[in-house]
Amino acid sequence: MVAQADDAVFRPVRTGNPFEETVERLLQAIKLGVVVPGDRLPSERDLAARLNVSRVTLREAIHALTEAGYVESRRGRYGGTFVNAQLPRPRRTPAKRLARELGDGLEDALVLRSALETGAAEASASRALSDAEQEHLRRCLAETSAARLSDYRRFDSRLHLAIAEVSGSPSLTSATADVRMRLNELLDAIPLLERNLRHSNEQHEAIVEAILAGDAPAARQAMQEHLSGTATLLRAFLA
Repeated sequence: MVAQADDAVFRPVRTGNPFEETVERLLQAIKLGVVVPGDRLPSERDLAARLNVSRVTLREAIHALTEAGYVESRRGRYGGTFVNAQLPRPRRTPAKRLARELGDGLEDALVLRSALETGAAEASASRALSDAEQEHLRRCLAETSAARLSDYRRFDSRLHLAIAEVSGSPSLTSATADVRMRLNELLDAIPLLERNLRHSNEQHEAIVEAILAGDAPAARQAMQEHLSGTATLLRAFLA
């Protein structure tokens, strides 16, 4: 059985500001492709229980996302809260400004991402994956390869999250989702170049093939090369 990424993002919020963190968790689910345009979010009762927030707090968070254009509420027998078919475009904050705002947090996030995702690739390749897990990886790979430019970041995020999912560690999946969100705004600030996307897709294929072949060293190496390329591209646009 495939571990569900929604368990990683729809986990209990920390104490402090439940409203802000509930908004963050819902946005994380949308931006990482855990719920896709047209999908219905879990029921209000289920979501409030999983996030460990009151239904009032959840409704306020959903209202905020409705106002921002991410979701809509529908009434009736088949009603609920649905992710909008057309998502808001990411704000185009200059990459250098974002990097200044992140400060030392950028290098911290890149190092953490490398440690988490190379470990996830290695761990996934070391397991005997079920048929469902193998199909999950292949499907996410195919969707990323076929994605339009406007959707690429979301499908790319979903593939990386799927690799963490099949590692068998829910904690690793949660940590991978969190670090990806730390970098997503910066990734959105740099252009999507066709040549780089082709190379990225080739690297994705190498990673998945190594995992499916059970070759842990090759999976780790392929992921390391992929992440190093992304980090180099980021630094180039920030120079």
